Amino acid sequence: MAGKALRGNTITQGEFGIVAMEPAWVKSNQIEAARVAINRYLRREGKVWIKIFPDKPVTAKPAETRMGSGKGSLEYWVAVVKPGRVLFEVGAVSEEKAREALRLATHKLPLKCKIVSKADLDADVNGAAKKAEGGSVSEN
Repeated sequence: MAGKALRGNTITQGEFGIVAMEPAWVKSNQIEAARVAINRYLRREGKVWIKIFPDKPVTAKPAETRMGSGKGSLEYWVAVVKPGRVLFEVGAVSEEKAREALRLATHKLPLKCKIVSKADLDADVNGAAKKAEGGSVSEN
């Protein structure tokens, strides 16, 4: 989980999104709880995209078990999230509704998050690209 997200760090479908600020494992039930919170607030208005998928299995051995005797059983699935990764996107709804729905979803997630708009994220990416080229970035 070291480093920043190189992929999945832009908003592609919606207008607003949740961006991870720190690395974490996000469990499948946490993703589902955030999705339900968004859909309940939006009351089936607009569109929601989930940009992460829990594809890493986590195993654990029972408590007070002796060493050896193989690997533990599957406990849950996680999505590995790096800083800068877009977790959820919302579109086709007003800015106030989108920001409130995403705020409710961030409370269900185990990491610090930031709510951003597509314009904010595009400006950050373009500014970083210009700085890398050696040009100056003017902010108005």
